[in-house]
Amino acid sequence: MSPSSPTTPTTPDVFVTGIGAISCLGGSASEFWTGLKAAAATARPTPVPGLTERVPDVLAYQVADGATGSAGPAGVGARADLGRAAGFALAAAREAVADAGLGSRELAGAAVVIGTAVGESGGRESGDRDGSTSAGSTGDGGGDGGDGGWEPMFSVAASVGGELGTFGTNISVSNACAASGYALSVAVDLIRRGEADTVLLGGAEGISWVPLASFSRLGAADPETCRPFDAERRGTVFGEGAAVLVLQSARAAAGRRTYGRVLGTAWSCDAHHPTAPDPGGEQLVRVARAALDEAARGPGDIGCVIPHGTGTRQNDVIEHQVLHEVLGEHAARTPLFSLKAFIGHTAGAAAAFAAVSAALMARHGEIPANVPLAHPDPGCPVLLPQDGPTALERPNVLVNAYAFGGSNFTMVFGGEAR
Repeated sequence: MSPSSPTTPTTPDVFVTGIGAISCLGGSASEFWTGLKAAAATARPTPVPGLTERVPDVLAYQVADGATGSAGPAGVGARADLGRAAGFALAAAREAVADAGLGSRELAGAAVVIGTAVGESGGRESGDRDGSTSAGSTGDGGGDGGDGGWEPMFSVAASVGGELGTFGTNISVSNACAASGYALSVAVDLIRRGEADTVLLGGAEGISWVPLASFSRLGAADPETCRPFDAERRGTVFGEGAAVLVLQSARAAAGRRTYGRVLGTAWSCDAHHPTAPDPGGEQLVRVARAALDEAARGPGDIGCVIPHGTGTRQNDVIEHQVLHEVLGEHAARTPLFSLKAFIGHTAGAAAAFAAVSAALMARHGEIPANVPLAHPDPGCPVLLPQDGPTALERPNVLVNAYAFGGSNFTMVFGGEAR
């Protein structure tokens, strides 16, 4: 596949030329892939200091101290002036930039689009808890700075752009757990409209108390592990980290090794309920079909699905029904990769992590084995290979991301021919 081969005569190509990731599996994309390839969950959720003492059923998949190196957030690495989400995003962005081999001129002209559900609210919470709320003490950009100044809570993209010296469009996108999916659509549009040749696209999330405690109050927090499609699941388990991809136009990607192309993206809103998905799934079907149409791919062209798969009964059952309607006769033999069983629900970063996973699957030509299910749910039978890696027979991966408020996103990623 050549970067000069457009998807259609009127749809400019968008290539992935670099990736970076930091998660509970490690501080790089290679460690992320190694963790996924371990054929079982290599990380388990752990108690959240200060919160679990008050809300005992709350656990989270957390990034180890020091994993971000010099870009780390306060208390984790060397950059005490950065919030947790921004520190993760910066570390992943630096890795992605190096992976793509961007030069200083390309980086200066790049846009930055980062999705996050709650931004740096974790830093603000710590300040509120100890009565010392300030940007300086928490690194969150969310306090009044103690000097009457004001900083936005959703400053992740600005922090990355500022640190890397980019002068292109800079946007933080926040619409709950589909945030980095929506960010990806924005980034693709920037390239297709000719407004950017290079975009640092990603998602970042740091653990904060309010979302975790709220899910517990909703009865949607699993006190053991994140177990999508398991009959004994009791909710989701949150995770943290960041995933970043370098997206480039065909002109900018020329001569570079690429992971593949973003073939199609789409979004919709079902406006059904503030927290519950529409049980009819009409808008979920619509968004998946729209992404396939833009990608000029059919159900039989999909080699793998990375579902939203939160581990909540409402999501898993409806998503299974949606996939059967969209993929039709191909649904029963299209393998799923249940990413959240490895790293938890990374909220606003979930779609970006799924996109990095799709790129790695395409690069390696295989789908890692899923975390084994103890009790597969007969109410949502899906194909989850668990006995070893599965060959990615068709290089197109469909990614779903859904969010509170009824925000829905689907992407079709097309891998390079091997």
